[in-house]
Amino acid sequence: MSVPPMTPPLEQFGERPFSFYPPILGIEHNEWVYGKSTWSEMLVRNSKTGMELWVPRLYLGEVSRIDEPVMIVGLLKELEYKTGKVWLHDRRVLEMPKAGSSSAPAGDEPFAAPPGGMSALRMDSSAEGRIGKLIIGALVFGVLACFLVISIYRGRAGDRVHYEAIIQSSLGLTWADDYHSVVRKLGSPAGDAWKSEEGAMQYRALRYRDVTIILMGIERNKERYVGAMNKDWKPVDTVQLPDGRNTGSMLRSLRRF
Repeated sequence: MSVPPMTPPLEQFGERPFSFYPPILGIEHNEWVYGKSTWSEMLVRNSKTGMELWVPRLYLGEVSRIDEPVMIVGLLKELEYKTGKVWLHDRRVLEMPKAGSSSAPAGDEPFAAPPGGMSALRMDSSAEGRIGKLIIGALVFGVLACFLVISIYRGRAGDRVHYEAIIQSSLGLTWADDYHSVVRKLGSPAGDAWKSEEGAMQYRALRYRDVTIILMGIERNKERYVGAMNKDWKPVDTVQLPDGRNTGSMLRSLRRF
């Protein structure tokens, strides 16, 4: 497991104002002062509006050596403020059409429709109609085949086919979330248990109504969010670790505790 970057020593600067670079999107006034911090997050206060904001230490970079006109604190990722907290900014890139693709080169002869153009158009429309009918027929056949397989299975297995709702949206938790940030977002858990295993890794289960939140860490009280399990102890949410691995395979092999 990789270790998160060292936090800039903002605690040493007291009430000295600073600015984030790049600025946090969605916030107009980019001047802040240090408030307080935990091992995973830092609370800053906007010097103009008084708004307080928790910034994960995972995204904090270096502090500038020159503090005039204002000290600069670097951000490792471009962040965006929305729904009362900071998120990673998703920059969407639109592909532009190639230059000259919409007009013919100078000097070319104007396009002339081939003889019988209307007949050719009718032939193309007829071909598209046949393709559409084939696609619809394939979809209907697939639905009927699935219905037939389920009917046969129900007859042999004694009505063992059932449907179960699963979580369709992310819980809004990431690898940067610890016990305290999980409680802030989801509330106090109905149950809290530790898994004692041989080795360095420690696991913690926070039980809520529909899911069990799994935290993992080398030391107790320094664990972080790695995913969530449903009532049947199957993963319903996973995260990407700093080294690029996904926690899905680890959760599937984790025994219930």
